[in-house]
Amino acid sequence: MDIIISNSIDKPIYVQIKDQLKTMIINETLKEGDALPSMRLLAKELRISVITTKRAYEELEREGFIETVGGKGCFVAGKNLDFIKEEQQRLIEEHLQEAVSSAKNIGVSLPELVDIITLLYKEE
Repeated sequence: MDIIISNSIDKPIYVQIKDQLKTMIINETLKEGDALPSMRLLAKELRISVITTKRAYEELEREGFIETVGGKGCFVAGKNLDFIKEEQQRLIEEHLQEAVSSAKNIGVSLPELVDIITLLYKEE
């Protein structure tokens, strides 16, 4: 599992794990029914505490992204497409908020920002 932990950002490690797993589920790198690594194995691979991986998994389960089967492990839950779309929109809003803040800090006007976004959108 390709999860990258950074100690140089402000996000707690369990949030970094949760966010990366959530992204893998949303973009279907991890599909419904796929098994996640055990909490112990993931903790060992990332060289972190099992408590940290446990917290990430608990939050993912609470948010409906994974489900735990007693004695078998954690699996990607069946997806509600409306929920996933809402989640993706929330992530887009977060990124756009960061972009708007950065633009304001350096004096980029709203029309200039719209032009940049339009250009980037057309490139995709």
